[in-house]
Amino acid sequence: MTHCGWNSTLEALSLGVPMVAMPQWTDQPTNAKFVADVWQVGVRIKVGENGMVIREEIERCIKEVMMEGERRDAIRTNSEKWKKLARMAMDEGGSSDKNIEEFVAKLECMHQIPE
Repeated sequence: MTHCGWNSTLEALSLGVPMVAMPQWTDQPTNAKFVADVWQVGVRIKVGENGMVIREEIERCIKEVMMEGERRDAIRTNSEKWKKLARMAMDEGGSSDKNIEEFVAKLECMHQIPE
């Protein structure tokens, strides 16, 4: 269960953990949209008319991703796919590895003392 802050969302995504999204404010609703509709690695809690979430809704969502939901298998498959993609990006030669190397190289160039 996540509030869909960017850090916790990326952590769950990179570890292959299916999510129950319960966003509160700022970037969280957008991140929850990605979790449920774009990456399809979780479900989003439905808020009641009074702006509150009832216990049964939380239970329904947890069951959907963990036990008996019709989307459970697809969510697990997608979670594994994104986990693999994240690892590939972080491995040597992956996109994250290349980006950090490029960033460090630019910093080194900026801070070289002329002779």
